[in-house]
Amino acid sequence: MPFIVVIPARYDSNRLPGKVLADIAGKPMIAHVVDRARESSASRVIVATDDQRIADALDGLNCEVCMTSSEHESGSDRLVEVVEKLAFDDDDIVVNVQGDEPLIPGALIDQVAAALDIAGDSVMSTAAKAIEDEADIENPNVVKVVFSHAGKALYFSRAPIPYARDERYTNAWHHIGIYAYRASFLKRYDQLVRSAIEQTECLEQLRVLDNGDSIMVEIVDYDTGVGVDTAEDLERVRRIVSG
Repeated sequence: MPFIVVIPARYDSNRLPGKVLADIAGKPMIAHVVDRARESSASRVIVATDDQRIADALDGLNCEVCMTSSEHESGSDRLVEVVEKLAFDDDDIVVNVQGDEPLIPGALIDQVAAALDIAGDSVMSTAAKAIEDEADIENPNVVKVVFSHAGKALYFSRAPIPYARDERYTNAWHHIGIYAYRASFLKRYDQLVRSAIEQTECLEQLRVLDNGDSIMVEIVDYDTGVGVDTAEDLERVRRIVSG
């Protein structure tokens, strides 16, 4: 099953400006992300950026770069431009790998892409992992997801869901922020109404559910890497890569 990885990478970041160019073991973070994407079965890896400095950092790495607008509010919006600019086929599966995930395993990319390929009636797929630390349940930075027996997402939230009436959480799932999309869906994504619940939670995937489309949730039980949101995260990744 062929699929395409697109890595949205912007220079500006609210908490850590320029983080995708931060040095990790002698090369920029974005180059590590590209390496991880190439460890998957993707037929094509594209970095979508609005900043020439990021494109320049990838020069000589034989990496495809697509320059995009600086006006996009989310990575999904940036993917929409890539799909249109590069004229993807409707049947193409596009996996969004965030530019601040230098340790993401190729197996996770493959698994999410395969889940969407199998789920013929879903427009997107993503991943979830069982929450083991109860502190994460109350942490608004750890997004939670509930899904049906068929594996389709019912809701995403920064709040503890589902509510544990007996005060014991036995079925809490951490949403892993990786998405696979059908290109045909991305071509109509900007026509979807931005929902009230999306704006309340600040979670763009809720727009998909609120507009009647379905998202398949793939369960994973292995280390999915460390995303870099803060300076502390960056130092942690540097220690891991340096061994």
